[in-house]
Amino acid sequence: MRRFRFAKVLVTFLIGVLLVQLLHACSADPQAAKKTRLTIATVNNGDMVVMQELSNRFTAENPDIELRWVVLEENILRQRTTTDIASEGGQFDVVTIGSYETPIWARRGWLKPLDSLPAEYDVDDLLDPIRTGLSNDGKLYALPFYGESSMLYYRSDLFEKAGITVPENPTYEQVGKWASQVHDPANGVYGICLRGKSGWGENMGFLSTLVNTYGGRWFDMDWQPTIDTPEWRKAISFYVDVMNDYGPPGASSNGFNENLALFSTGKCGMWIDATVAAGLLSNPDQSQVADRVAFARAPIETYPNGSNWLWSWALAIPETSQYPEAAQRFITWATSKEYVRLVAEKHGWIAAPPGTRTSTYTNPNYQQAAPFADIVLNSIKSADINHPASKPTPYKGVQYVDIPEFQAIGTQVGQRMAAALADRLSVEEAIERSQKVAQRFMRHTGYIE
Repeated sequence: MRRFRFAKVLVTFLIGVLLVQLLHACSADPQAAKKTRLTIATVNNGDMVVMQELSNRFTAENPDIELRWVVLEENILRQRTTTDIASEGGQFDVVTIGSYETPIWARRGWLKPLDSLPAEYDVDDLLDPIRTGLSNDGKLYALPFYGESSMLYYRSDLFEKAGITVPENPTYEQVGKWASQVHDPANGVYGICLRGKSGWGENMGFLSTLVNTYGGRWFDMDWQPTIDTPEWRKAISFYVDVMNDYGPPGASSNGFNENLALFSTGKCGMWIDATVAAGLLSNPDQSQVADRVAFARAPIETYPNGSNWLWSWALAIPETSQYPEAAQRFITWATSKEYVRLVAEKHGWIAAPPGTRTSTYTNPNYQQAAPFADIVLNSIKSADINHPASKPTPYKGVQYVDIPEFQAIGTQVGQRMAAALADRLSVEEAIERSQKVAQRFMRHTGYIE
């Protein structure tokens, strides 16, 4: 009887031990199964939407990570990410930034350096101008999702009907004449579409290249603003006149996405903007004029260099990210050769992210699908951020100035240029007020007295 009681106690004890272990195991599982949640801030461009759609492949291959997307309009994205990182808010684990912000933020210690990329990423495959633009002191601080310069898009059917032949390097004088020849608002076609929405990365992105090629610059070598010069007046007058005469209604509200929608639905005879639109306009799934869009280098005027910009939308990891290892896994995947192939598999080679990798441009499938590939590659390679203007500059950057203050100056000047386009200011008033705004910023920040 005592032996039986002992055995009963022993069994009860062992069951208890097993239950404790089982309970411990059960309580440990939720912790082990808890996923790392990456918050990604990105812009609402078409290629980024594709990335969001295809990211289920990444989460399938990385089941310990889940993604939370914050997709914003370009100007709002810049405000949100800059404010968050400057205040060490830590809202985002991955941010979408450009060639302008990357070296400035890197110098301020706001970004994680990307010096431990896996060999299979093949960092040497990245195009040199794009890679350089995302580096500081030789270290890479962001990985390019797509890269771009600028180019001229035009409707081949309308130009053929008007008897227009576009040379390899068109001029703005020719562009103005062509706009008058293909302008047909009665049938819903406007001669030319250009950015009008204010913002240093919106209308001033285009207008900076226009001023450059008309012989102007933002600052002289003493950092004095040079907006009230004949070169600026001539460039801005051309812009306002050609858009008033041959542009679509409400042009001061149109940025990249709005003009993309206008051109892809057949409402623009011409459009000068980012080369990344070439694939979107050539894709019959996204463009009603895919079989009628043609391409040329960005127009020039008196100074050829500086007419085509250099930009990259890239993915970076803020120093405030809680999960930098997981974030690097994601941005490495999203900018890899594997991702380029995945886009081609799902959407065709025409949709492959452009402007980042040599291997994309040497791929026969991409060359066949993208008749614009050579123009894009040559435009990117010829963009010279060190010599954007005919006269010397104390800054780098074609469509921006590589100082932190430019974000505010460019936005303020952009508002006055948008007002001139909307006829709320004359060109002369916009020029004079912009000069004063730029002088005030430069004085307050100590560049000039």
